[in-house]
Amino acid sequence: MTAAGRRDRGSVTAELAVGLPVVVVLLTALLTIASTAVTQTRCTDAARAAARAAALGEPDPAVLATARRLAGDAASVAVTRADAWVTVEVSARVGSVTWGPLRAAATAVARVEP
Repeated sequence: MTAAGRRDRGSVTAELAVGLPVVVVLLTALLTIASTAVTQTRCTDAARAAARAAALGEPDPAVLATARRLAGDAASVAVTRADAWVTVEVSARVGSVTWGPLRAAATAVARVEP
């Protein structure tokens, strides 16, 4: 083996040791973004469906059940009725504990049907 070959012998291991953590961080960030998008979509769908149910005259327990069925059992749901309008707010925790208190939230407003 030549002198140049002996000097390059550990370079692949060093490059892997530097590059692997970067790949792991990027993959984790990508998965967190995807999880956030899915949770946001679920909250938006839940708020819309629950507001529609409330506008059609469903009682609050049924409205809450509709929202939680779409957003998940751990979702926080609030129903507010004022005059001829109903507002439903849905929020849910995103992903795992490792990324901290990330939450997705959505609000939907509907006019109460006569």
